[in-house]
Amino acid sequence: MAQAAHVRALGTGHSFSRIADTEGILVSAAGLPTVADIDAAAATVTVGGGVKYGDLAQRLHAAGWALPNLGSLPHISVAGACATGTHGSGDRNGNLATAVRALDLVTADGGLLTLRRSDPGRFPGAAVSLGALGVVTTLTLGLVPDFEVRQYVYEDLPADRLTGHFEEIFSAAYSVSVFTHWRDGLHRQVWLKHRDGDPDLPAAGRPFWGARPADGPRHPVPGMPTGLATQQGGVPGPWHERLPHFRLGFTPSSGNELQSEYLLPRDAAAAAFTAMAGLGGLLAPVLRTSEIRTVAADDAWLSPGYQRDTVALHFTWVLDPGAVGPVVAAIEAELTPLGARPHWGKVFSVPPQTVRALYPRWADFQALACSLDPAGKFRNDFMDTYFPRDP
Repeated sequence: MAQAAHVRALGTGHSFSRIADTEGILVSAAGLPTVADIDAAAATVTVGGGVKYGDLAQRLHAAGWALPNLGSLPHISVAGACATGTHGSGDRNGNLATAVRALDLVTADGGLLTLRRSDPGRFPGAAVSLGALGVVTTLTLGLVPDFEVRQYVYEDLPADRLTGHFEEIFSAAYSVSVFTHWRDGLHRQVWLKHRDGDPDLPAAGRPFWGARPADGPRHPVPGMPTGLATQQGGVPGPWHERLPHFRLGFTPSSGNELQSEYLLPRDAAAAAFTAMAGLGGLLAPVLRTSEIRTVAADDAWLSPGYQRDTVALHFTWVLDPGAVGPVVAAIEAELTPLGARPHWGKVFSVPPQTVRALYPRWADFQALACSLDPAGKFRNDFMDTYFPRDP
């Protein structure tokens, strides 16, 4: 690190933007030690930055512990997911970086720096850092006692029910996801993930806000084998085998795709749904599936959920950048006026000055990055575009 002119760190490669690109040295976090030290008294675990959530989860479960939430993919690395503000779903669940209590990073001079949540002047800038402060080698995550989850899937939720009863639908389970194509007046699937023992577990065979119970396992992407998805039908199982949508042992999602995601203030949900329904025909030729989730507010300066409860609109596209680009631009024309923050690791084309205006602590992050990396060792084209030294 001390000898290199330019460096960027790479996690599991599940990014669709150019956030990890560099003309210098690309360092893979996969070679870092797979530390997994549990401190039962503090209810924390310290892990290597390159560890995948799915592998960590198995070790935690065996020891009687759990993380509060997981993303839809168990295949992603802990450091990479936290650095980009990646999240799961749930009204009371923050993004994955909210579990971070401390982190170690190798800085531009080759030294090792530890930042803790008790450092309010720097830690909120480091929890979601876009790789701009150094290479994260270990993270300490807060834990909760091990728990089980039951997953239920419903089909054909009337679009007017989601718009008119958004609060009731997304508060109906520990984690809720709605999959849609934004057309035909219906949302294809609703996935409810209930903690086992919740008093409001669904009754067998009953509809959910007009959606009917699925008569078998489903995959979020039409046409994909259902065996790749985590078990449904209300069968209880460990948290790490139900909270993600996809099983660890298989290729996630469709595996041959592009992705975009926009995170909006929760009170903009109805307007966003209406706008996307109006684009349903435009989306159809390039859209594999779209997912709606909710995320609780957090305090990380560059988190798309910074200081606001959030509704997230995710889009999985066919692998055709030329065809997807104009559609992404059309979506942004509708969602940006509503305050949409694009996911840092996904495809987006929002102008840099617009992105900067969406983050009240942008200048504080810029100052932190300059103080830890005065020569710009961790800068790349992505950082120069959205965090120019002289804006």
